[in-house]
Amino acid sequence: MSSGLVVRPDNARLGPAPQFTNADLEALSTEFERAEARDIIRWAVDTFGVQLALTASMTDALLIDLASSVDPAIEVVFIDTGYHFPETMETVETVRREYGLNLRIMTVARHSPELWEADPENCCSAVKVGQLDRALAGKAAWMSGVRRSEATTRAAAPIVAHDLRGLVKVNPIASWSDSQVDRYIADNNIIVNPLIARGYPSIGCMPCTQPVADGEDPRAGRWNGSTKTECGLHL
Repeated sequence: MSSGLVVRPDNARLGPAPQFTNADLEALSTEFERAEARDIIRWAVDTFGVQLALTASMTDALLIDLASSVDPAIEVVFIDTGYHFPETMETVETVRREYGLNLRIMTVARHSPELWEADPENCCSAVKVGQLDRALAGKAAWMSGVRRSEATTRAAAPIVAHDLRGLVKVNPIASWSDSQVDRYIADNNIIVNPLIARGYPSIGCMPCTQPVADGEDPRAGRWNGSTKTECGLHL
């Protein structure tokens, strides 16, 4: 880990990114099932260079730790919806300082009345998906920490595939179990959002996130009382 700013190597890819068919990515995803997460990240960095971004929810810094060990200058995107817990914003700054991140924070204009109250169904589209679209403009690929064990809606998540924009989406730790995550965090002293210890295993915006009981589904505290299960970022 480093506390200083980092500079991207001279060999960063600046030209057009290579093109992949769905069949190409399906074959790669199958191959990557047997690969280490760092090797998958290395492939993404070598393939896409500066046209690659990593999105972070700041639940923990596990993927940032892995990616920074491959490319310390990788662009990390955090979407500040304006509705985050104070602990999440504190985690952003702690992680930024610890890794010297090339961090891009996407900020959202506040709405009056509050959008999550006035139009809860479309709030995520406006303050999350729209800002991710803006962050990924000009990119060819992006990485996320989506894992299959997180929810039934993510059980079939591929390691690499096209997203709805036609960009290549890479999920380097898609196959990791909860125990693998816990072990990596413990073994590597990874920064974790303090809300985790307070019963929030899945952390989103403050108005739409509640703690969960022991043994309850980790995402049961998200949009409690509604049929909503995903914000739309990873669909």
